[in-house]
Amino acid sequence: MSGPRLDQFNLVVSDMEASVAFYRQLGLTIPDTDPEWQGHHRSAQLAEGVDIDFDSAEFASHWNRGWHGGMGVLGFKVETRAEVDQIYRDIVGSGGRGQQEPYDAFWGARYAVVEDPDGNAVGIMSPVDPALRSHPDFP
Repeated sequence: MSGPRLDQFNLVVSDMEASVAFYRQLGLTIPDTDPEWQGHHRSAQLAEGVDIDFDSAEFASHWNRGWHGGMGVLGFKVETRAEVDQIYRDIVGSGGRGQQEPYDAFWGARYAVVEDPDGNAVGIMSPVDPALRSHPDFP
């Protein structure tokens, strides 16, 4: 296990169009997406392969059942699906708080969310396996 690597940041926004316009003005390239998702999820890739995803609070509470507000989710990628489970167990087992237990997410990754000591959400995600993708119950 080589340890988690910063992979993405999910910024939860109250007004998707205003946020996308702001970050586009800042210089980010944020493509449009399927019309039914436009108000809930957009994504921009930054240098070094780090993604910044813009999510509605409604969508954030769908993929993180423990979502209770705040700025967003700092995402770390690990090398295997088993590492997601192990890191979650280690953190929760040592007294840390979990927001979302490990599960097989609809986008094909193993995913979990824990809280740092200040209550900030920290996501742990395995590589995506396209064979494990499914259609979400949202929107």
